[in-house]
Amino acid sequence: MVTAAMVKELRERTNAGMMDCKKALQETNGDMDKAIELLREKGLAAAAKKAGRLAAEGLVESYIHGNGRIGVLVEVNSETDFVAKTPAFKELVKDIAMQIAASRPEYVNKEEVPEDILEREKHILKVQAQNEGKPEKIIDKMVVGRLEKFYKEVCLLEQPFIKDPDISVGELITNSIAKIGENIQVRRFARFELGEGIEKKEENFADEVMSQINK
Repeated sequence: MVTAAMVKELRERTNAGMMDCKKALQETNGDMDKAIELLREKGLAAAAKKAGRLAAEGLVESYIHGNGRIGVLVEVNSETDFVAKTPAFKELVKDIAMQIAASRPEYVNKEEVPEDILEREKHILKVQAQNEGKPEKIIDKMVVGRLEKFYKEVCLLEQPFIKDPDISVGELITNSIAKIGENIQVRRFARFELGEGIEKKEENFADEVMSQINK
């Protein structure tokens, strides 16, 4: 049986994505050494080493939703201009731009979330747990768990990938690093929505973006 602790250990030892670690352990019946070997064979463990290298080339991609109501600009960096011009890299950047349009992230990663925003969210989650009558001794653990859900909502790299919700955007990028052979980083993005801040009817833009993808 593959446990969460085993997945965590494999991730710490290889820095591969959580889902990749889980799948590797399942394929090797929980054998840690064989799982590491499998990840290395797939290039996913090596991707972790590439992730520390300087990435200063890349692309700035724009994406305008079909009806002209949502616009996205995103900068994704690679190590070389050669890789930035490849179809695989261009497709990845386009997918990331669509992700931003559909899922409305506010930050690239967890580290970008301001401390005051994080503390406010922790306070809200703690009060929610108290109002639910949860024992004080487990409230802190509950807050940590619910904070992960918050990160998945506001951090691009933590969000489920719109084309394959079984992996996160961060894991999508890690997989791309393994395939392309260079470090890839999302540096920054901006998302614009027509009439943003003006009270209006709520619509499911994620469904709209996916409908454009599937045409």
